[in-house]
Amino acid sequence: MTGKVVIVTGCSKGGIGFALCEEFAAKGCKVYATARRLEAMEGFKDPNISTLKLDVTSDEDVAEVVKTVLEREGSIDIVVNNAGGPCSGPLMETSLDQAQKTFDTNVISVLRLSQAVFPHMATKRSGTIVNVGSVVGDTPSPWGGVYCATKAALLRLSEILYMEVAPFNIHVVHISPGGVKTNITVHALSQLSLREDSFYKPYFDSMVAVLNRVQGPGSLTAAQFAQQVVREVVKPNPPRYMTLGAGAWLNTVLQWFPRSFVCWLMWRFVAGKPKTA
Repeated sequence: MTGKVVIVTGCSKGGIGFALCEEFAAKGCKVYATARRLEAMEGFKDPNISTLKLDVTSDEDVAEVVKTVLEREGSIDIVVNNAGGPCSGPLMETSLDQAQKTFDTNVISVLRLSQAVFPHMATKRSGTIVNVGSVVGDTPSPWGGVYCATKAALLRLSEILYMEVAPFNIHVVHISPGGVKTNITVHALSQLSLREDSFYKPYFDSMVAVLNRVQGPGSLTAAQFAQQVVREVVKPNPPRYMTLGAGAWLNTVLQWFPRSFVCWLMWRFVAGKPKTA
């Protein structure tokens, strides 16, 4: 993999993207770590990692980053669409503005960057696009409906991309992480709130528990996650789909059950009983 050029989005320190950059660099790749704020990526020590400012919801930013990397390196071999944002709370009380922003960050941005690198990869008939989804995109979970929907949309987008770019020898890898210990839980908890007249106040403790479960027993560290992912992604023929982390095995098993049963099961054991006054 020495000399392969990699772009990773969403690389703030303490997250999956940061760990992926370090692991790709350890494999000898030239890595471009990106995030909305350069200061959020402080801490990289490998000289093979460079940082660039990138707001994935901006057409101009995406075009500029792709142009910069091609001018410096002459090639882009792997793109990891990792940037994403949480959106927690009951669907019926989630603002439409927040829902739209989450879809832009978690779904449209993937298409935005993939379209930007496609002409280069298609011309050289080589490349790998990696999309980081979530197990909640495969299996529905209460209290994160918009986030779940974005990751479900991303899964379908990955599958269709997998078919449509195959004639150009471009690989697409979709990853559905389960529990991985990162800063995203802290971010999600800081955003979680219910309005004063919310019908869902009795379930607030359940919402907090769902978010904290990501950091529970069996969760991978970001470094462990990155090691497993990079090992597979750098292969000449990487897998189409990966799932790993806490709950990954259960997520795989649940895909074989009727969806009505899965919804009943998830509501009963994830949402739990409402708190009474």
